[in-house]
Amino acid sequence: VVYRHMRKYLLALAILACTAWAANLKLYMKDGSYHIVREYQVQPDRVHFYSVERSGWEDVPLDLVDLKRTASEVAERQARLEEDTKVMAQEEKAERELEKEKARIPQDPGAYWLLGNEVQVMKLAESSIHTNKGRAILKRLSPVPMVTGKATLEIGGAHSLNLFTNPEQEFYLQLSEPERFGIAKLNIKGAVRIVENVTTLPVVNEIVEEPTMVDILKKELDGGLYKIWPKEKLEPGEYAVVEYTESKLNIQVWDFAIKAK
Repeated sequence: VVYRHMRKYLLALAILACTAWAANLKLYMKDGSYHIVREYQVQPDRVHFYSVERSGWEDVPLDLVDLKRTASEVAERQARLEEDTKVMAQEEKAERELEKEKARIPQDPGAYWLLGNEVQVMKLAESSIHTNKGRAILKRLSPVPMVTGKATLEIGGAHSLNLFTNPEQEFYLQLSEPERFGIAKLNIKGAVRIVENVTTLPVVNEIVEEPTMVDILKKELDGGLYKIWPKEKLEPGEYAVVEYTESKLNIQVWDFAIKAK
């Protein structure tokens, strides 16, 4: 954000400097010299110009003036000024659009998507750890059930109720604190969907998590607010936006499915 405002400020200064510079022209002579002029008028046998250096109107014979070089430089500077002004206008428009986009997303932590201009809130799925001892509901701030060996982190239901036909669906993620996040591919197993495989190592009780993550692109809109979307089009199937701290088993899951058109 600071970089964006600084760049805009420097571009504005450059345009102002260029505008001031363009107010004064070089009236070139055919011998390579020039006069710094505010303006000039081409008359039948002479060029009438206002000298910036001497603050007055003067005349020079027409056959001594290189009008082609003078006009070419004036046109070149005008084109640069117009291009810089266009770039600044585009950046201001992009910044206004970004502010509008940010304003739509609630500040409450969670996952969202837009239906037109309407914000849709994604419901946080209830996750459970499935081991050979049974299932335990995973709550974000509760102690992690440490069972040595392999387990799966699952959510109920074979299919998500959040259906999208756009394989490049965009999502917004409002974080409450800095954590890892992304889009995970889920595997269907009977009446549940597996979010990741989990292994708890003996003795050290270290947790190894193995989600199947999709390559994503992301854009930080504000501190803690991100827009994310898949780098490649998603194949039809079950997915989830996830937020997690690696090896802590505190993953949050917002499930969705991509449906073929």
